Amino acid sequence: MTEPEDEILDSPTPWVADHIRAYLETDGVQGHLYQGWPTLLLTTRGRRSGRLRRTALIYGRDEGRYLLVASNAGAVQPPAWYLNLTAHPHVSVQLGADTFTARARTAAPQEKPPLWARMTSVFPLYDSYQATAERDIPVVILDDITP
Repeated sequence: MTEPEDEILDSPTPWVADHIRAYLETDGVQGHLYQGWPTLLLTTRGRRSGRLRRTALIYGRDEGRYLLVASNAGAVQPPAWYLNLTAHPHVSVQLGADTFTARARTAAPQEKPPLWARMTSVFPLYDSYQATAERDIPVVILDDITP
């Protein structure tokens, strides 16, 4: 039986919640692409609540690692999922029907430029978000992947 604190709460944003639902119902067959962009499901532990939180994110790959961008569409505040994984770096990921755990970390300044270029080749709007953001938008690396 799942404990209440282990229940996974999906994003409260309606279109993200709909995307997650389609992803889960089809093992990623319908949800793997969102408007043509590759997506995965990321589950983090809430930094304050300790509750499990799931969202859908565009991802890229680099040398066997998965990459995410904490853009929040260029908003002043980073997305909640990013704040959560900085507090609790062990995350769960679903990619298609496959699930795995990983350790999330923010790319260091010296390693970020080629990773940013890789991610903007996947989703070019990240450059626009960075141009208007009042913060440096982080690239997140998921490594130490365990099936």
